[in-house]
Amino acid sequence: MNTQQDTPVLRVAGRPVARYVTRPELPDRLSPRPYLHPVTTLSGTAVTELSPADHTHHLGVGVAVPDVEGHNFWGGRTYVRDQGPTELDNHGAQRHSGFQLRDPDGFVEELRWVALGAVLLRERRTVAATELTDTAWALDFTFSLTNVTSGPLSIGSPATNGRPGAGYGGFFWRARKEAAAPRVFTADREGEGAVHGTRADWLALAGTGWTLVLAGATDRSRQDPWFVRTAEYPGVGASLAADRRLPVPLGDTVVRRVVTVVADGTLDRAEAAVLVRKAVGQ
Repeated sequence: MNTQQDTPVLRVAGRPVARYVTRPELPDRLSPRPYLHPVTTLSGTAVTELSPADHTHHLGVGVAVPDVEGHNFWGGRTYVRDQGPTELDNHGAQRHSGFQLRDPDGFVEELRWVALGAVLLRERRTVAATELTDTAWALDFTFSLTNVTSGPLSIGSPATNGRPGAGYGGFFWRARKEAAAPRVFTADREGEGAVHGTRADWLALAGTGWTLVLAGATDRSRQDPWFVRTAEYPGVGASLAADRRLPVPLGDTVVRRVVTVVADGTLDRAEAAVLVRKAVGQ
């Protein structure tokens, strides 16, 4: 196996900014899946974490879903209604099938979502890195999930299984943990309590010398509420099933696109808005 081909490095203006691991060697309990880590600013500051002690199943940047027709593609325990977080032998895995396109600044990948030896979903993942300024670049991440089973399936979350506020699952970014919790804000809200579970065109997470600005880049993607954690750990995601299960009929495809500005320095609202508009092309 060619390791270099297996772990492409994304570059912006010749500088490496992200490493993509397609075939991680991980225990089943972590729901093995491809991920981006480390992701860095243009100056080299890391803005992701891999298997941190607080949540070993958090794998940098990628797609993770805690409930696909009862199978766990998030990792860790499964939230069971009227029982709570429970260790179950229900973990699935995302398997890299191949690249349709490979460039220094991005790729198109085909994946299979497998559980109990069966393929539930086929995914096409498109990832691209683009320079914005001399201190900021954008990660453009699109995933398309197609139901390839023999019938309908649905995507859920701990929230849809009885845990209010825990609607995580979909695109997820585990940020670096620092001594102080990062600031989180949108155009008109600030703080985890005010931002979590809301819909906003963009959301910023700002730490020590770095800022991430995430935005849904399609009308449908912008309808997904943001899942936000800053106090317990720094993580942001766009929720596919925030309060109700997402049905995926046989042969249908769920498509989401999230663009993330990765910037050196601590951006204010005006700076974040300008960069995210440039990144999304609005």
